[in-house]
Amino acid sequence: MYKGGPSYTSQSAKIIRYAGLLVPIILVLYGLCIQAGLVSSIQYLNDVSFFALAFWLIVLGVIQFLSPSRTKLDSALRLIAYHLLAAGYLLFVFGIATPFAAFWILLLLASNTYFSRDGLNLSILWFVVVVAIDISFWHNISATIVAYDLVTLIAIILSGLVTLSLSLAQEVDHTALSKSKQQESLQRDRVLTIVNNLADAVLSTDMNGVIRVYNAASLNLLDTNDSLNGRYIDDLLKLVDQSDKPVSLFNQFKTAKGAFTRDDLNYVYDDGEEIRLEITYSPIRSSYSRSKKSETHDGYIVIMRDITKSKSLEEERDEFISVISHELRTPITIVEGTISNVQVMMEHPDATHLMLTDAMTMAHDQIVYLAHMVNDLSTLSRAERGVADTPEDIDVRELIHKLHDEYNKEATEKGLHLNLDIDGSLGHVYTSRLYLEEMLQNFITNAIKYTKTGSVTITVKQKLGVMEFTVKDTGIGISKSDQTKIFQKFYRSEDYRTRETTGTGLGLYVATKLAHKAGTKIKFTSRLNHGSKFSFTLPVKAQ
Repeated sequence: MYKGGPSYTSQSAKIIRYAGLLVPIILVLYGLCIQAGLVSSIQYLNDVSFFALAFWLIVLGVIQFLSPSRTKLDSALRLIAYHLLAAGYLLFVFGIATPFAAFWILLLLASNTYFSRDGLNLSILWFVVVVAIDISFWHNISATIVAYDLVTLIAIILSGLVTLSLSLAQEVDHTALSKSKQQESLQRDRVLTIVNNLADAVLSTDMNGVIRVYNAASLNLLDTNDSLNGRYIDDLLKLVDQSDKPVSLFNQFKTAKGAFTRDDLNYVYDDGEEIRLEITYSPIRSSYSRSKKSETHDGYIVIMRDITKSKSLEEERDEFISVISHELRTPITIVEGTISNVQVMMEHPDATHLMLTDAMTMAHDQIVYLAHMVNDLSTLSRAERGVADTPEDIDVRELIHKLHDEYNKEATEKGLHLNLDIDGSLGHVYTSRLYLEEMLQNFITNAIKYTKTGSVTITVKQKLGVMEFTVKDTGIGISKSDQTKIFQKFYRSEDYRTRETTGTGLGLYVATKLAHKAGTKIKFTSRLNHGSKFSFTLPVKAQ
């Protein structure tokens, strides 16, 4: 369907359709009154002219009502037909100077609606021509007709000018409104694009807590594909605090005077899983409410972020710092006290060489203990930061023989046998050399440390594309109660035999971290007083 100028609306088009049918009926009825002699008109030409004009006017009105114009040409032809028939009626049925000449204003409005100012100007011009024809045709009969015609012309022209002024104002307003809508649409699209590309979940609710806008990250955070529009915020976000007490987010909204952030709330999924959230919420205040200093607002904005991992790391870090500060305090205190005693004994005449030697040995042992702890912490730090984690092709046979040569002397000095049990043909593995060596060294040093008599055996077997590394000893073993705790950081058994040896309690914790980085898992079996066996597997590199 053809849509005309800026004043065109579906409602105005509907009004013109009904007017296009109703006005011809009124004109025809009035013409019938003149034809029947009920109303006098000196300008009535004859019945043939009247009935011809009436017939085509009714036909045009019915067509316009039943079949609205769909093209610009169709609309132009219909308006031309209406103007010609209206001119015929004014000239040859009841004249210009009648109240029905006011119906020409409807033609002005229709012309302006479909063809804007150009249509309006042509309609006014055509009316001037019609009046000029009427005056030239009837001026010899009555001067009154000429006067009435001129008055009617002025009235119609004034109506046309008023209509034109309204049209101009409407066009300006329509242009400004269209531009404003385009700018608003552009700004909205930009905001939505930015919001949808945010990694944080963003929700916007109305004053009643019903969600109206959300981004894609909200669906990811809440693990759903359903639309969130129209959902009540508390029905969607089932939050609990650190004591598992339900928390109403909407009640939090109502007490917020500005932006507020909470990071102590957990979101509970339908399957019972919980995540820790950082939630920032704030009332949305319009410029109007700010200018009026009103407490009203347009709803609330909510920004959510999953901080489960960061909070866990933060709590683990705090615990780690607390534990390591405690573990470092003891050897440092011993070293400080021992050295202070040595300084005092060196000035005392009764101090013997043996006393000084024992004190320095104790200080030296604590320094070695601190060095081992620093070494373990350094290894753990490198693993956490991914330093030296680049995988490389490792010849397993060469590596195992190197480790055997390195620790055989230590085992022999303690009266132990360090045995090798490896396949005749070992392949290669593709992993971090640092991680692999650190894990094996940890198992070997622990086996030697906690074995008084017997042997330590390093076993490497290849089967079905997998390389299994095992370190087995005949040492003191690990009790059932300790087996669940040995991989915790700084944990050492209360067994007196364990306490007889020095250790940081970090070795197996570091080994577990390295195993995870290397993509494997440590397995162990142990029996008290019968020894322990630690093992892990790595895939064999394809030749």
